Amino acid sequence: MTTSRSTTADFVTAFATGWPEHQPDIMVLSLTTHKGVQDFAFNKEQALLIAKTIKETAAKLEKPKTS
Repeated sequence: MTTSRSTTADFVTAFATGWPEHQPDIMVLSLTTHKGVQDFAFNKEQALLIAKTIKETAAKLEKPKTS
């Protein structure tokens, strides 16, 4: 299966996480962009892998350039 990816990314303007009341085995991540809200559901292993990847990637980010 191939997916076409855009050359630009939508910036997240807000996010929220939570465990649904009646589904304690998943985490829901809601991301808001100028196009609307997208909800994603993850099991525990996926959530931990995503958190690890975000932490490692964030540590490598450069400081914002100032004018």
